[in-house]
Amino acid sequence: MRIQLLGPIVGVAVMAAASIGAGDAATTTAQAPSTTNATGIALALDGAIPPWEAARLAKQASFGPTPELIDAIVAKKSAAAWIDEQLSLSNSSYTDLAAKAVRLDHCSSLTGVEYSNCYRDNFSATPVQMRFYANAIGKDDQLRQRVAFALSQIIVASDLEVHHTSGLAAFNQILLSNAFGNYRDILEAVTLNAFMGDYLDMVDSNKSQPNENYARELMQLFSVGTVLLNPDGTPQTDNTGATIPTYSNTDVKEVARALTGWTYARLNGASLTDNANRDWTKPMVMYAARYDTGAKAFLGKTVPANATQQTSVDTVVDAVFDHPNTAPHICKRLIQQLTVANPTPAYVERVAAAFTNNGKGVRGDMRAVVRAIYLDSEAQTISQLPGKVKEPVLLATSLARAIGFTTDGYAFTTRDALLGQAPFRAPSVFNFYPYEFPLPQGAGIVSPASKLMTTYTAVNRHNFIYDWTVSGDPTRSEYQAQAAITSTTGTVPQWTSWEALGTDDKILDRINLVLLNGTMTSAQRQSLLTSMAQIKTTSPAQQSRRRAQMALYAVASSPFFQVDR
Repeated sequence: MRIQLLGPIVGVAVMAAASIGAGDAATTTAQAPSTTNATGIALALDGAIPPWEAARLAKQASFGPTPELIDAIVAKKSAAAWIDEQLSLSNSSYTDLAAKAVRLDHCSSLTGVEYSNCYRDNFSATPVQMRFYANAIGKDDQLRQRVAFALSQIIVASDLEVHHTSGLAAFNQILLSNAFGNYRDILEAVTLNAFMGDYLDMVDSNKSQPNENYARELMQLFSVGTVLLNPDGTPQTDNTGATIPTYSNTDVKEVARALTGWTYARLNGASLTDNANRDWTKPMVMYAARYDTGAKAFLGKTVPANATQQTSVDTVVDAVFDHPNTAPHICKRLIQQLTVANPTPAYVERVAAAFTNNGKGVRGDMRAVVRAIYLDSEAQTISQLPGKVKEPVLLATSLARAIGFTTDGYAFTTRDALLGQAPFRAPSVFNFYPYEFPLPQGAGIVSPASKLMTTYTAVNRHNFIYDWTVSGDPTRSEYQAQAAITSTTGTVPQWTSWEALGTDDKILDRINLVLLNGTMTSAQRQSLLTSMAQIKTTSPAQQSRRRAQMALYAVASSPFFQVDR
């Protein structure tokens, strides 16, 4: 048992004084770190964005601050300039994994370990998850990846139900490629995606009995939501005070009819009846005999009789994309994923306005939406809003990036499910947690990620942090390259950079900036210094590493790291 909730470390008790809940409304004021940054270089104090604000932006717009990322933001002189640079980057990819489509019986001739390895490589989420983590830790298109991950938790298709590696990769490539594109393009690509078609049963939906699953979730979750909204995301009500439904069951049935007649593409030009050659990596193809050619009407739109299948799909996508609800509904979800859990209606309305019109008459421009989310005053204000609990994936990646990791991603896949969130394996189309999950005793404040904070996962979070800090030397078994997985390189924490800092003050300067964006109090600092001084070894480098590991453990296991402000 590794958990040390009280622990021998004095700093833990000091830093645990605040509630870990997202609703802790105590004011936290950013403090200027010392006049050197995490790498020991003198700060450019005349810059337009100070390093602690750069660190806070990095928390929101990346998978975790690093000294190098903070320096890069500071060098850009403004958040807007760094974001604009990020909007031009696109070096993360799943395309090579998506290109490895195989027959359903690809592993059938194998047995034992060979079968298990073949199944893992071709019919599980593991290769995609490893790529996700490797990109999140090591690639510089951090903002694109964060937005794509947010989209994957709004437009959910899960390996928990559909087991096909290349198909999962192709689905997530849509979100990654279009993270800075147009939301309409995302909706159309997802609608015709075979992995999603399998997950929500649109694939092989027949006019004789149209499947309503995708039609319902497209409206409920991916676009308009269930109740009519004002532009600021607050619900509209009728003269009795009741909310007004956005769509009816008739709308669901009619959309389902419009989406009939699609099936999997087949590998190698095989017949559409050859189920062993189903291809989850390509858009679905028409199966005309199963398409309902009758007239349809939904959400105020009509599809005339004998319209083509593509016309039906286009009309469905246009109907939900153009609906006035989609902007506030989707924008609030993106805000909650990326910056704050409890945005004010005014914040939602400002971002929704950018969705509605990017300033050039274009609707759904994700670049405009992303800029509006991050450059809004509420996203940049520490003291006015409650905090946002780090969901498990961000807890893991933020810690790893703060320490300094190189990784093939495998080590993360051994931990994430225990923390309550294995990427791309959501338990349902409603994601890992509901967006309106109320913080217990939070006076109306919501804390979506707190849904994952059970006794079991809280212990696992703590043990994870302990294992990857105090016990986080490179010899850990989970860090080693996996012989059974082709081309793995393992995971290496870069403790030498911490050893090189030399003094406890420099170690805490780096921790304060990278983990806490400059908010460490003098009392917390002194408590940590006192605890660090108790660790003594004959090797100066080893002593610095051990002291850094202890301090990282104390800070990372505290609410000051686990709740972003």
